[in-house]
Amino acid sequence: MKKYCLAAALSLACLAPAAQADTLLGLYLGGEAWGAEPEGSFANKGNQQDFDFVDKNFSSFYAALEHPVPLVPNVKLKYTELKLEGSAVLNETFDFGDKSFTVGGTVNTVGDLNHMDYILYYELFDNDLVSFDFGLNAKHFDGDISVTGFANGESTTETVDFSGFIPLGYLRGEVGLPLTGLSVFAEGSLLAIDDSKIQDFQIGVAWEFIDNMAVDVAVRAGYRSMVVELDDVDDITTDLDASGPFAGVQVHF
Repeated sequence: MKKYCLAAALSLACLAPAAQADTLLGLYLGGEAWGAEPEGSFANKGNQQDFDFVDKNFSSFYAALEHPVPLVPNVKLKYTELKLEGSAVLNETFDFGDKSFTVGGTVNTVGDLNHMDYILYYELFDNDLVSFDFGLNAKHFDGDISVTGFANGESTTETVDFSGFIPLGYLRGEVGLPLTGLSVFAEGSLLAIDDSKIQDFQIGVAWEFIDNMAVDVAVRAGYRSMVVELDDVDDITTDLDASGPFAGVQVHF
């Protein structure tokens, strides 16, 4: 985790000189439904175990505040639901928590990977045709993974808690199509340090069907992909991928 803290400090130091403030105070509120197809593996001790995860619909909500104060970054908070459920038939012993689950048995798992993104960003461009943001995202996981199956001749459930902040670089761009209310956008956060990698990005199309002095309202749809490869973070190692289409609404005051 010391390397993560160092990466966060260096990122902030690089961002400060390039700061540009927005000219108007703005509040963005949004919500999305995400149809994800999770796949991958995880471990607590020993080898990682692959699981067949159930496809699920998840929710995501965000709020962003943009202001005209020079050198002070804008702020965005984003909550993402990511609760994975799956099962596997063991072809080798699977050590998790304080138990060794039996070869040939079926194990079920529930993984709470719900998390919050704390994003500080600056606007390099901000107009009706082109906008571009860059900054730092501190992604906070505070969850647990449970495994249920047979160990030592009896059914048992083992749960391992994990928590931590992981700093990521953040980029967002949007290009508008004049006189249509349509725009295309891409947004993503990325970290790659040693054997750990977090990748969370969205690409899509937005249509602003209400645009006046009081409020702007847009519908958004596209594709979201999240890769969570953790290398012994709070005793948890993962190689997980959740990807699929999303749709939502954004309101701008």
